[in-house]
Amino acid sequence: MLSMADIQQADEQPAAASDQVGKADKIDKRTAKLAKQIRAFADAHGGSAEGQLAHIGRGRTRIALVGANGEWGNLVADTFGSAQDAAARAGITLQDDFDGELAAKVRTGRYEWSRMAGIQVGGPANS
Repeated sequence: MLSMADIQQADEQPAAASDQVGKADKIDKRTAKLAKQIRAFADAHGGSAEGQLAHIGRGRTRIALVGANGEWGNLVADTFGSAQDAAARAGITLQDDFDGELAAKVRTGRYEWSRMAGIQVGGPANS
């Protein structure tokens, strides 16, 4: 004969399992959305892109992207694994560091140069 505790525990296990499935589905949808955004970025900037992943705190990961035409951008993933999976799904090459060859591919425009000069050489304030 089952006691009340046994019945409650048995009922709780499937709920916990379904919660895990729900979380996995949510993560997979976010990863699929990231992959779509990465692919769209690559397509809009020369047909390909390279990226670099960096932990930014609270488990989140920055995906720095550099398109074939030198344009760059960032996305944020909830986990490092999600960022890796999204990059793989999008078909981009990931670099270990954002320096050397990858950094040399970045094309900066007038805006970036004016912002850098403004911060470092006494230009307009960051307001």
